[in-house]
Amino acid sequence: MVDTNTKSISLTYLGIKNAKIRYQLSSNDLHQEILRKEQGKASNLGAIAVNTGEFTGRSPKDRFIVKDEVTKDKVWWSDINIPFESDKFNALYNKIIAYLSEKELFVRDSYACADENYKLNIRVVNEYPWSNMFAYNMFLRPTKEELVNFSPEWTIINAPGFMANSETDGTRQHNFAILNFTRKIALIGGTGYTGEIKKGIFSALNFILPVYKNTLPMHCSANVGKTGDTAIFFGLSGTGKTTLSTDPNRSLIGDDEHGWTKDNVIFNFEGGCYAKVINLSKENEPEIYGAIKKGAILENVVLDKNGVVDFEDTSITQNTRVSYPIYHIENIKIPSRGENPKNIFFLTADAFGVLPPISKLTPSQAAYHFISGYTAKVAGTEAGVTEPVPSFSACFGAPFMPLHPTKYAEMLSQKMTTAGVNVWLINTGWSGGKYGVGKRMPLQYTRAMITAVLEGKLGDYTYEHYHIHSVFGVAQPRTCPGVPTELLSPRATWNNDDAYYKEAFKLSNAFRHNFKKYEEFASEEIRRGGPQRYAF
Repeated sequence: MVDTNTKSISLTYLGIKNAKIRYQLSSNDLHQEILRKEQGKASNLGAIAVNTGEFTGRSPKDRFIVKDEVTKDKVWWSDINIPFESDKFNALYNKIIAYLSEKELFVRDSYACADENYKLNIRVVNEYPWSNMFAYNMFLRPTKEELVNFSPEWTIINAPGFMANSETDGTRQHNFAILNFTRKIALIGGTGYTGEIKKGIFSALNFILPVYKNTLPMHCSANVGKTGDTAIFFGLSGTGKTTLSTDPNRSLIGDDEHGWTKDNVIFNFEGGCYAKVINLSKENEPEIYGAIKKGAILENVVLDKNGVVDFEDTSITQNTRVSYPIYHIENIKIPSRGENPKNIFFLTADAFGVLPPISKLTPSQAAYHFISGYTAKVAGTEAGVTEPVPSFSACFGAPFMPLHPTKYAEMLSQKMTTAGVNVWLINTGWSGGKYGVGKRMPLQYTRAMITAVLEGKLGDYTYEHYHIHSVFGVAQPRTCPGVPTELLSPRATWNNDDAYYKEAFKLSNAFRHNFKKYEEFASEEIRRGGPQRYAF
């Protein structure tokens, strides 16, 4: 199937005919192709900048899973996992194949999962060179020897220029991302947003690993210390997951997607990083800033006439991004695996300003907060949002989880108990008042708290060292090296107990209301991990 000497390949087995195949092009060749086709511009940092068009983020309502014998009794069908008919998929597939035939296509063989026992071979077929460069950056890169007998298990077919007809094709509108677990195909069309490519395979692994491999998939970053201890960071977009896991004193395993095996090995799914760059600065995030060089792709940023990037300009989108191969980060773990997981951090940007900047969770609290996956939207991030709004995403990645969230939570609880892992809730959000009144927790203090955990400097779990939060029941450290003591108590920073508790119970009620949809599936122990009930 593959001739690695001439780098030629046939796609007739997929039904694609008479296409000009550009197979396994180097990052540099793809960079030049993007410029030649005028699909991107060179920035002053060396990275190429592209505009993804109509869609600058994922479109969750247009993500589907084919409902068939493999999935019908296993997938948690919902407004997140939307069923798609097999016959409709096959008809749409045939339309896309006809659309791609006789075109110039960019094809890449790669794989996911940096553990040989879980390796998933992937073939990516792209209409555009910058989509293929994204695949080079984000998936793991086979050696020449591995390519000789490469056999893809999953195929991603990515056609941004193909527009579906919702009336005949079964889609909601002209864009779509559809997973077919029987045919092992991810079909993406009508959108140029590259994140759909990586999240398609992530969603597939979130089904494959727990169902067939007894392995927990996680939407998290991970790093490892010099003594071999692994730390895991869960968090939704904007909570600091990529920033906090990129630590000059610890080796990065990966920044977004990992598996946790039955043998307590943590492995990266990917070969790169896909980071937000809104308000990025060399001073605050030097590792990420330094990774933006030739070989990286900036998405939807604004350049001036000299190619200088304005990271503060959100005129295209707040979701400005960069993708780069993981080797652009100097301090990485090779291979991308870690053992001996010791600490898990749940990151949240609490815009209500009521959660402690750091607190320790019991196993039941950890399961409850994992299922909840809380952060907050702030004024200005979406039309009509003028006050902080709680935002919940189960398992810190609901849009990518085909199974019921309690399945992942049960696996996490079991692994936490077996490995003796400590779980911490880190609030990277507001202190001294809610958004608009208080201030965002300084990054230097958040880093100091995490460092104190990793170095074992927060003391024993006793009254002497911890205070129990009166609403959320979590344990707040009384002191922390490198952090002003007054910041550790959110109530104390407000200087207004009535206002503080009003917001605290408002958020508590939001947690409890959100959790109602999971209660019948959750154990009594997990239900007890939530905050106190309060009505007003």
